[in-house]
Amino acid sequence: MRPQDSGKSKARKSGWGREAFHRGHGAERRAAWWLRLKGYRVLAINWRSIAGEIDLIARRGAVLAFIEVKQRIDHDTATLSLAPQQRTRLARAAGLFVAQRPELASLTLRFDLMAFGRMGRPVHMKDAWRPESG
Repeated sequence: MRPQDSGKSKARKSGWGREAFHRGHGAERRAAWWLRLKGYRVLAINWRSIAGEIDLIARRGAVLAFIEVKQRIDHDTATLSLAPQQRTRLARAAGLFVAQRPELASLTLRFDLMAFGRMGRPVHMKDAWRPESG
């Protein structure tokens, strides 16, 4: 066993991972609450498919929003943390969600980002990105 692979470092990583997991779920719960206050109907939280997971799916009027929730040190860091591969995975998962719920197919699909900075107040970036066509 190499020194950097000691059991102690693995335990530390798994402890940090658990903490980040719980922090992320807390941010998702706060984001869902905030969306409800703004008049959205939350259809799913942590919706999973073979294509990936979508943090929040919410509807408001004729818009179906797929929302990625990020909690980072500041809003700019949260915004930059949404990688192109993750966007592609989210778009595929959104397609599967709509395919399973054909009654929603006529709605306008939108991809949002909800960013939580250190102060805990969310910034909701509507239409934060669009899936690449092709």
